[in-house]
Amino acid sequence: MLRKIKEPLRAVIVDGYVWLDARQTPGLGAHLHDALLRRVPVIGVAKTPFRGDDWSRRVMRGKSRRPLFVTAAGYPSDEAAEAIRTMHGDSRIPTMLRLADHAARTRPGSLRRRMASPLAGDN
Repeated sequence: MLRKIKEPLRAVIVDGYVWLDARQTPGLGAHLHDALLRRVPVIGVAKTPFRGDDWSRRVMRGKSRRPLFVTAAGYPSDEAAEAIRTMHGDSRIPTMLRLADHAARTRPGSLRRRMASPLAGDN
């Protein structure tokens, strides 16, 4: 999928953890970072904490009382957390992450239709 993108990637955001603990046991994001030859930063955004998480950056968005858990490879953790905090949308989950999640769960082409109206349904 990433090979189809013509512009150089500045970063990739994944749904989940980059690191699974403070010792940096690789998670999904770390494996992707390695597959990209560590040339593209990867930011992981998890909705739930992983096994006693005390290493990720907590990000509060919107009016939610529940944080997002942000980890990163190839990008400073504090900057990654700030990037996620300032993404578009007023809800806990940034608009683009919500749209990508929805597209992954539905049939092909639905993301294209949703992108025509990116503000639709942003709570």
